[in-house]
Amino acid sequence: MSLADPSTTFPEVREAVRKLCAGFPGEYWRALDRERAYPTEFVKALTGSGFLSALIPEEYGGSGLGVAAAAAVLEEIHRSGCNGGAAHAQMYTMGALLRHGSEAQKRKYLPQIASGALRLQAFGVTEPVSGTDTTRISTFARREGDRYIVKGQKIWISRAEHSDLMLLLCRTKSRDEVEKKSDGMSVLIVDMREAVGRGLTIRPIRTMLNHATTELFFDNLEVPAENLIGRENNGFKYILDGMNAERILIAAECIGDGRFFIDRASRYAREREVFGRPIGANQGVQFPIARAHVELSAAALMVQRAAEMFDAGLPCGSEANMAKMLASEASWCAADMCVQTHGGFGFAEEFDIERKFRETRLYQVAPISTNLILSHVATHVLGLPKSF
Repeated sequence: MSLADPSTTFPEVREAVRKLCAGFPGEYWRALDRERAYPTEFVKALTGSGFLSALIPEEYGGSGLGVAAAAAVLEEIHRSGCNGGAAHAQMYTMGALLRHGSEAQKRKYLPQIASGALRLQAFGVTEPVSGTDTTRISTFARREGDRYIVKGQKIWISRAEHSDLMLLLCRTKSRDEVEKKSDGMSVLIVDMREAVGRGLTIRPIRTMLNHATTELFFDNLEVPAENLIGRENNGFKYILDGMNAERILIAAECIGDGRFFIDRASRYAREREVFGRPIGANQGVQFPIARAHVELSAAALMVQRAAEMFDAGLPCGSEANMAKMLASEASWCAADMCVQTHGGFGFAEEFDIERKFRETRLYQVAPISTNLILSHVATHVLGLPKSF
């Protein structure tokens, strides 16, 4: 593991991201937040800069970088006060396609994803009944000749309205027909441009933050059989690497959020004067900021370790989960501290703190809840008996 301060890795990448984000200040995000609008211009800028194709190999038009570099990109986006949630899926969702897709599929899609001609932003996994128990999904794809007929429902699918392609996890064999509950699932590439109105209905869900999340309904949607990734019934294995990358990258976003809050709180505590001196001279203000910095620094090292293990091709499911948990909790503590430091001004829209406060709270729930992570560590790391 590298001993370098995680915040100093990939300095050229970080500097380029900071320059790009400077063109999208707080007022840009506040205007979008009021209307729950998608940051189209920001996503176009990220695409044009090549940041969203960081993980795509050079032979397919990408940068050929690792998850550690992608984590640096997302961390700086969030530290700058921006939000990568509108586009981060393009970094990790294509992992199943890259690792398990056919050469024809990779040649067809990856160069266009890298150039920005196609957006792969949607990842169709979660369902209303199954929740985080992915093995209980019921959306079913029935093979009929050269096509699959898909029927079912998904929920909390982000960016579906702003994506050209979606990776869809569905059952191709019912749960009672398989020996292992994770078998019998397959991954399909769904062309959203052709699917909407022809068997796919998208219903937006308004939430406490601007995250473009939706519910999807599949009513005999036809998907070409050539859009199957890998082998039929092996889909659960294919999405695991993508899930590990997702957790590491979202953990990096949390580190960026935490640094945003600590930066803002430190600056405000130095400048704000009450009773004739800066409030930062009071230990009651100092100590929470310092504690937030300590907790975030420790979490950043865990994120760095998970990213380096992923890039080295090592098993890192537990490390990715722990990184996501530590980072999300550290960012949330930093958010609470920042609001407290600012007092009433922390609730004012123009300071951007209340917006980031709402945004960073999401990551203790998604993409996997803290309780599920603790359960994973208990059973897979500590050898404790399963509770479910």
